[in-house]
Amino acid sequence: MTEPIKAEKTSRTFRMRCAVRATIHAQPRAVWALLTDAAGFPQWNSTVTRIEGAIALGSTLKLEVPSAPGRIFKPKVARLDAERSMVWRDGMAPMFAGVRTFTLAPSADGGTRFSMTEEFSGLMLPLVRGSLPDFAPVFERYAADLKRAAEASASA
Repeated sequence: MTEPIKAEKTSRTFRMRCAVRATIHAQPRAVWALLTDAAGFPQWNSTVTRIEGAIALGSTLKLEVPSAPGRIFKPKVARLDAERSMVWRDGMAPMFAGVRTFTLAPSADGGTRFSMTEEFSGLMLPLVRGSLPDFAPVFERYAADLKRAAEASASA
């Protein structure tokens, strides 16, 4: 039986966090291939309208999402450990910053335990918090889309 995909949120004055986990019945290599193929992102991920740039260490991406139409996010790939983890950073600490961490762990059955966490922090967070979308449904959809795409490619 597959566990439900449910995001968890926590919030304090200067820190806000959203995290999601999913068990994916595909090897980490297949999941990683989807997560690092910028050109293919909009084909499998309904939470991304467009992504430009290479998902490579040190590169800056241009990302458009349906939950913030007309806005372009420019995260930098700050860490990349192939088939294990990746970190995207955006913003200017200590004022306002977002850090998204993707983690893959192989499971005993040959599948992957996927997690994605976004943490926002900074002095401006209390002022901008109300303009941020509810990330929980977006993260749940992201994880479900990734699970569906990876499992479809694994069974093909």
